[in-house]
Formats: sequence, C-alpha cells, structure tokens
Amino acid sequence: MKTSSLKKAQFLGKKHSVDSFRHIHFIGICGTAMGAVAAAMREQGVTVTGSDENVYPPISTFLESKGIYPISGFRSENIPPEADLLVIGNAMRRGNPEVEAVLNRKLLYFSLPEMLKHVFLLGRHNLVVTGTHGKTTTTSLLTWIFEEARLHPAYCIGGIPNNLGRGACLRDSKYFILEGDEYDTAFFDKRSKFIHYLPELVVINNIEFDHADIFRNLEEIKTSFRRLVNIVPSEGMILINGDDPNCQEVASQAVSPVVEVGFSPHAGNQIQSMRFEKEEAFFELFGRPFQIPLLGEFNVRNAAMAISAAHFYGISFDIIQQALSSFQGVRRRMEIRGEVRNIKIIDDFGHHPTAIRQTLRSLRQRYASSRIWAIFEPRSNTTRRAVFQKELPNAFADADGVFIAQVANLEQIPEAERLSPEQVIRDIIILGKQAFYEPNANQIVERLRPLACEGDVVVVFSNGGFDNIHSKLLETL
Repeated sequence: MKTSSLKKAQFLGKKHSVDSFRHIHFIGICGTAMGAVAAAMREQGVTVTGSDENVYPPISTFLESKGIYPISGFRSENIPPEADLLVIGNAMRRGNPEVEAVLNRKLLYFSLPEMLKHVFLLGRHNLVVTGTHGKTTTTSLLTWIFEEARLHPAYCIGGIPNNLGRGACLRDSKYFILEGDEYDTAFFDKRSKFIHYLPELVVINNIEFDHADIFRNLEEIKTSFRRLVNIVPSEGMILINGDDPNCQEVASQAVSPVVEVGFSPHAGNQIQSMRFEKEEAFFELFGRPFQIPLLGEFNVRNAAMAISAAHFYGISFDIIQQALSSFQGVRRRMEIRGEVRNIKIIDDFGHHPTAIRQTLRSLRQRYASSRIWAIFEPRSNTTRRAVFQKELPNAFADADGVFIAQVANLEQIPEAERLSPEQVIRDIIILGKQAFYEPNANQIVERLRPLACEGDVVVVFSNGGFDNIHSKLLETL
C-alpha cells in the first residue's frame, strides 16, 4: 500500500477531531464553502494556507479578516512542507500543478465533503438543505433559528449570512446544519457532495436541470437525489417541495418519513394566506401566522422549509418567529452594494433562469415605481452553454432593460455548444425591452451611464466577481 493510501486508511479507521491536524492547505480556497471551512479551521487554532486562481471579494476579504491570505495562482511550491492534510476543491482538475504535486508526493488529501464527514459529522444530528434554488437562504434561516433557540449548532453554508458573519462554524455541537450541493465532490469522486453528509433530516427545496457540465439531463440529477433520500435513517425526516413533481418523484420510494411543504391542498405542511407589504412577507403555516423581512414567493417557501425543519426538532413557534423577524439576509442575495444619485446597485448570485426570474419578480414588488436594469454575466458551467438559450429571454420579464456580457472563459466551450448572448439580446428586444450585448464590465458601465436616471435600480447577476462591476457602477454613476 502506498504512503498516501496507508495514511488515509489509518485516518478512516477512527473518528478524528480538529486536533488531528496542525496545518491544512486548501487548494481552491476561494470557493464559498472552502473559504468558510478554512476560516473556521483557523479559528480552531489550525494553521491554514490556501491558493486559488480567482481571488476576489467577498471571500478574499473575508479570509483576510480571519488572518488567511490566499495565494493567487496554482504552483507546486505553494504547498507547505509541514502541511499534514490537503483539501482539494471540486473545481480542481488533473494538470493543476498543486494537484499533481499532492499525487506525486503521496500526501494525505481529501475532498471538502470527505473531510467534513470524517472529522465533524459522525455521530451528530445532521440537517442537510438541498435543491436547485434557495439552499443558501434556507440553510441560513434554519441556522439562525437554531441560534436563537440557543442550540448553538455547527454549520457550513455556501454563502455568508449577515446574522452570522461567516459561512461556517465547526464548534462541538449536537447539531450540524449544512447546505448540500448536488454538484460532484471532486475530480476523484463524482458523487454529489451531499452524499457525504450523513443526513438525519433532508430538505429538498426543488429540482431542476442544472450543472450541464456534469449531468447530461434532469434524470441524472434526480438519480443523485434518490441516492440522498436512500441514506436518510428511518427515524429521520425528509421535507420536500409539495408543489414540485420532481421532488415528489425522487421521494416516492423513501423509507424515511416524508412531509410535503407547499401551497398545494395535499401538502402536509400547507402554506396559506401569503401576502406582501412594503419589504415583508406574511403567511400562515401550522395554522400560525409568520412574517419575514424578505419578499417573493420563493423566500416564503424557503422560510416554510426552515420552520418545518426547526419544528421537527422541537423548537417553539415563538422562537422561530423571533428568529425570522431578526433575519438580515445573505450576502450576494439581493444585497444592496451601494447607492448614488438615488440609483441602487444590487448584487445577486442568480445564474439560473428560474433564480433570475424569481429575483426580478421580488425586486419588482419592492421597487414597483422604479426602472429596473438587469446585468447578467453568463459564467456558470450551465449558462455558458446553450442549455437555457430559449429560457433566458423570458427570465428577464420583470426588468425594464437588460445587459448581457460575453460568455466567461468562452474558449473552454465548443462554439456549437456555447450560449449566444447576442441571440438572447435579440429575443429580449423582440419582447419590447431595451437590451444590449456588451463584452465586458467596463463597456456595460459606459453604455449604462447615460441611460440610468435617479430612482433606478441596477441588479447584477453573476456567480463571480465580474471584474468588480459593482464598484465601477457606483464610481461612474
């Protein structure tokens, strides 16, 4: 047995703690989950280093605030000789200089989900929030409810909730709340990340086609969710979107109890009496009134899932409502980045047509009398492809004007498979809206500058840094 295999076998032979490690190096540290866990390990007293190709806010500034200074670029010499564990991010591939160095030197390495499982999740009550959309907000809401109930959960969230100030806390707790992603674990483990999380309770918000780089069709995604459903213990719980046939299908053969949450009359936990006022949503669940300082039907669904999960663990409705009322949202989820000349600049992580459509609908509710400009960077592995070529134009229905940038890293996608932003723009113009294709952030800012007026709202959709476009907009406008 090779050295790395022997170390791994010895590691898996017993439950480990943070004290098992002195120095951990994260390859791909600026991924949202990777960065959050790296910061949490640093707070536990572990020496943490890491590198990434794209080092940008808010993760980079967050890491620096925790005393971690990411190295820009991948080089074999980035790996400290004293590191006793390497955590390899799921975006890393063979040929990466640091990955090759880890393999050639026969060092101990894990994927992030694998590390979480063996170091933190064994023996705990693990609550795993999944779905194509709404994972981060639902996980943040659920974690904040547990915090308000003084249950002090450990957590790992793919974003930074404003109430918590960080995306991960790895403290010793009876409960661990995780955002569970269906994306693959690592180049050496093609299972979905959430398969590693030893779930006692699973939330499935919704299931749509996404991640076109690893899933060929919706059926493959549903297969992955079926595998997740199949490992929930019989004494656990599965909460599904009762209005989503895909969720109902994947849970149809579950051994564990299944509860449907939704607006449908057949839903076990039925959402009723939904209405919106100013910047709040009101609704009823379990025959009780609730309110949250968020707009949009999708956020009501997110809250209903969090309430249902918290109720399963015996948290009182009064404490749940107290937590909902004080919830401050999540960075990069309809986050106001600044305002100039009474023009609001909003940052949103949306990169799927459904998420874009829902966010714009919510912004239309909040800013009913304002013009809304939507700026979209096709950057995800799915939206860079032509998968949503026909769906994207209608996703911008609630915007008054639209800008779409050049496909990010377009050389990585064969031209025949690539999204055509120009065609999306032409289709939006046919729908009667102003729409512009501009290759980069600078050109978008210059084109928008004479068009934006006092009272307008500008929302930027991107799952990356987008060349610091938010600051450029604020400076230029």
